[in-house]
Amino acid sequence: MASTGSEKRVIVAGIDDSDFSTYALGWTIDHFLSPSLNLNFKLVLVYARPSVSSSVGFVGPGAAEVMPIVEADLKRTAAKVTEYAKDICQKKSVKDVSVDVVEGDPRNVLCEAVEKHHASMLVVGSHGYGAIKRAVLGSVSDYCAHHAHCTVMIVKKPKNKH
Repeated sequence: MASTGSEKRVIVAGIDDSDFSTYALGWTIDHFLSPSLNLNFKLVLVYARPSVSSSVGFVGPGAAEVMPIVEADLKRTAAKVTEYAKDICQKKSVKDVSVDVVEGDPRNVLCEAVEKHHASMLVVGSHGYGAIKRAVLGSVSDYCAHHAHCTVMIVKKPKNKH
């Protein structure tokens, strides 16, 4: 008897439209989810979709006309990112995958996903920002490392990998 009915452990992986995210997803699959490893994990891909208001950045004359265009573009980007990530999973024979697209700040969205799915690990890619850019933009990985209630794996893409 292979399974004793124990629940699969969950890995939440933050995805976006960057090479860093793609590398982190591939790395995670190779190290934790490859069928040959026979580890008992379920993968939840989480994409934090920006809100229309945060993307437009203004309210006033003309905003009402712009909003539906921005909304459609944000939905297209979310679909593109999630389809690409699911394609990577399929190519690497990962079958137990689900996708959450949640509107909001990636820091909060990822930490909330950890709670929602009772994740044992959160994986995020590192964009490799310098100290000044990180201080201005805020680092999703830094935030998650301090606030997520699980192990946080920050995957750095080697500089020589393209």
